[in-house]
Amino acid sequence: MRMALLIALLASSSLAQAKMIHVGPGGNAQEKLQTALIEAQPGDTVHIAAGRYALADGLSLDVDGVTVKGDGPDKTILDFTAQKVAGEGLLVTSDNVVVRDLGIENAAGNGVKSKGSDGIALVNLRVEWTGGPKSTNGAYGLYPVSSKNVLIDRSVVKGASDAGIYVGQSQNIIVRGSRAEMNVAGIEIENSYDADVVGNTATNNAGGILVFDLPDLPQQGGRNVRLTNNQVIDNNHANFAAPGNIVAGVPSGTGIMVMANSNVMVSGNHVMGNNGSAVMVVAYTQAFTDKAYNPLPRAVAIAGNHFMNNGKSPSFAGGKEIAAAMGGTLPPVMWDGVTRYTVPGGGEKSADGGIASDAPGITLNLGLQGTSPAQAKPAPLTPTKLAADRPAIVLPAALEARAK
Repeated sequence: MRMALLIALLASSSLAQAKMIHVGPGGNAQEKLQTALIEAQPGDTVHIAAGRYALADGLSLDVDGVTVKGDGPDKTILDFTAQKVAGEGLLVTSDNVVVRDLGIENAAGNGVKSKGSDGIALVNLRVEWTGGPKSTNGAYGLYPVSSKNVLIDRSVVKGASDAGIYVGQSQNIIVRGSRAEMNVAGIEIENSYDADVVGNTATNNAGGILVFDLPDLPQQGGRNVRLTNNQVIDNNHANFAAPGNIVAGVPSGTGIMVMANSNVMVSGNHVMGNNGSAVMVVAYTQAFTDKAYNPLPRAVAIAGNHFMNNGKSPSFAGGKEIAAAMGGTLPPVMWDGVTRYTVPGGGEKSADGGIASDAPGITLNLGLQGTSPAQAKPAPLTPTKLAADRPAIVLPAALEARAK
């Protein structure tokens, strides 16, 4: 009883000490903002008042339990047009942080990045490169990496030269109610575990929503990703990624692309007006030396989606010929049909799960990973039993409460 009372008193004391730190426009914005982020204590809120803040360098936060809050994404604007070094607009390396109600413009690198955070919520943000889509724009708009308990909610990203909303090497993730437009990839979940991407809009990107797993990264074996009730519409923008970037190989016109991931559910989405594949399921195509890596997609289920006006003008190699052979339009689902890969050092392995779809589809029957698409032997995709859906991702209640 005494211990419980002591804990309650300590918690009450900590809460009483939490304060609001106000920062207004004018003066040396860089110094004022960074000083506020350095001096904040757990439980504090750094309030950035409405106005435009011209910044020549990135900002950083490494204090746990802080909320950074503006007056709205079109009212409080952090303007990084003059940023001298291609880093982040805002870098967060602490836990239980909420960043909300801000606009971030023209970051030289990424808009907002969290690294190694446990509990990070990015809420009602606008990240934009106002000069339009260019390969010289920053790579990622919202960029949690190596983080846990991640929430991206009601945010908008435009003009990223890689992915507008990107979550990499992270776990327990929700991306919801957000909009990605005029990026190379709208939303990307990469090398991550347990993610729900729900109720978002991806439009006018080169590719709408990507679920990737890549070799030679500290966390791999991406799995348990659910894409549900998203609007994936008219993703026909030219791919403007810098040469050599992995997303430079995403064909313009792609709605949803799953590559080398396992236990992926694609359900209840509206996928419309994409010139290429509505849903493309493929193996990683490049040679690799990582012995722990599996380049094949496994246990991908595609169910209950609404497809309309996709596949009329595919831009990937051989796409137009395949569409012509199918009567002029690609069916909603295309699988490369890769079922085996060469293990670095010798030998072969095969997929440990299938591709299941309740919508019309084709397999290219490429067989071995790395086989040229020119060797494709298109055939109807045989429907198979769909995997059961898994429970929705749940984030810590305290983080959700602060994100409302």
